[in-house]
Amino acid sequence: MSRLSRLTMAAALVVSLAAAIWCAAGLPAAPAARPDASEIIRRMDENLSFRSVYYEASLETILGGRTNTKTMRAWVERDSRALVEFTNQRDAGTAILKIGEDLWLFSPTADEAVKLSGPLLRQSMMGSDLSFEEALESKSILELYDARVVGDEVVDGRRCYVLELVAREGAEVSYHRRRVWVDCERYIGLLEESYAPSGKLLKRSRTERVETFGQRYYPTSVVVEDATRKGSSTRFVVEKIVFDEPIPANTFTMERLTGRL
Repeated sequence: MSRLSRLTMAAALVVSLAAAIWCAAGLPAAPAARPDASEIIRRMDENLSFRSVYYEASLETILGGRTNTKTMRAWVERDSRALVEFTNQRDAGTAILKIGEDLWLFSPTADEAVKLSGPLLRQSMMGSDLSFEEALESKSILELYDARVVGDEVVDGRRCYVLELVAREGAEVSYHRRRVWVDCERYIGLLEESYAPSGKLLKRSRTERVETFGQRYYPTSVVVEDATRKGSSTRFVVEKIVFDEPIPANTFTMERLTGRL
């Protein structure tokens, strides 16, 4: 995650107070009250970064009027390693392992782990509106995109900074351009739209619920809509989450992935 230079304590206090007053009152901010894109992303990183996390969640996908619900548990270590195990009856034993830039999928029906790369990474993850690539993306936004603040708008009654992200030349990204509405008080993305180079809308996501964990805000219910799949949406809901506790050493292994420990 991006780690940019911190403001001095005095400057940070002035900016925070001015932004808080502006957010609460819905009034136009003085130029000094609005942080630049790098600072906004840094503040978002403070909420979303962790040494480790364990969570239990559900993934509900609606397509063609039919609803498909999956449950899962996951262990994640910084940006480098992750294990997702599906726990609903139909998909029990199916798991995804990420180590660095490598991704494997295991299904009990195939009885072997398949390494995902290239076009396979852009396929739907378990029938949802998320691709494998998106679900386990770990690179910082600032590594992949040029970012700027293009305005401020209200989303669900909360004042937001509007960020415009355009892919850096040569960056391998799922979307050429993204627009993100960031809560100016909590520094959580409340709405995001992703576009193709042609300008066509490809995907939209909306944060439905934000909870407080210690000093951080964290999204615990998000709805994703794939604009290329008519009548399709996926709701990701975190039921339980624990930050920064030790993860057993054998978690991120092929033996754990395949259930052969």
